[in-house]
Amino acid sequence: MTSRTHPWQGIHVATALPFNDDGSVDHLGFGNHVAWLAANGCDGVCPNGSLGEYQTLTPEERAKVVETAVAASPEGFTVMPGVAAYGADESRRWAEQARDAGAASALALPPNTFKADEETVVAHYREVAKAGLPVVAYNNPYDTKVDLSAALLARLHAEGLIVAVKEFTGDVRRAYEIAELAPELDLLVGSDDVLLELGIAGAVGWIAGYPNAIPQSTVRLYELVTSGKAEDITTALPIYRDLHSLLRWDSKTEFVQAIKLSMDIAGRKGGACRQPRSPLPADTAARITADTEAVLAKGYR
Repeated sequence: MTSRTHPWQGIHVATALPFNDDGSVDHLGFGNHVAWLAANGCDGVCPNGSLGEYQTLTPEERAKVVETAVAASPEGFTVMPGVAAYGADESRRWAEQARDAGAASALALPPNTFKADEETVVAHYREVAKAGLPVVAYNNPYDTKVDLSAALLARLHAEGLIVAVKEFTGDVRRAYEIAELAPELDLLVGSDDVLLELGIAGAVGWIAGYPNAIPQSTVRLYELVTSGKAEDITTALPIYRDLHSLLRWDSKTEFVQAIKLSMDIAGRKGGACRQPRSPLPADTAARITADTEAVLAKGYR
């Protein structure tokens, strides 16, 4: 496991969720996957994120996913469930459920039913923070239409509402502005394909997609890009180039299907998605298959 001071730091895998042939959640398979990620050097998991298809789960399924992740986690391996919901009250309730299940922190999107203004965003995070878990904000303006700017993040942090941000915009310049306006706010890499850039910029964690398929190699890459040593960046660059054809799928619309397909090819259970996610077009599947096989052929695992 990587070096970290707080439970939201290090590598938390945004876990894909396996389903049985009848479409029900494969909780046994999911628990085994969580334990496998821990055994392969990751620091924790983020269940019930978009990669975990939380939008398609019943409340009972969603709660059990968190409970399964906590039960499967060995000592020192932490769980940061996604608590996204349409309403602030519901997000708070999911944070309370995560707390009661034994999670160490919560990952919270801003309100996303409409393009919320700043005061609405602040009120939302005030409500989620009432659960008492450390809250990691998730900035994904592509999906939520709400941009958590550096100034807004600084305000949320100053009020004690958030401890970190999962930064998904891909704009690596934001890392430096966040550090200037909120130097104590932890920056977490939010998109696999900017791991090196945000690692150099001072990220202390990574909420990651592709460790679902190749945990050992991605853990090694994270350690190199966050070490602060110039010689490690030199070592990391060829690895990053080799893996980038896969890492970039984490920021594409088809990221759930893509990562699950790579898992299947790597010998893990990815499997099918629930609707509305449909099977990949043949040409896209062929591209991901070829890229995954090329990465595996070079010895990445």
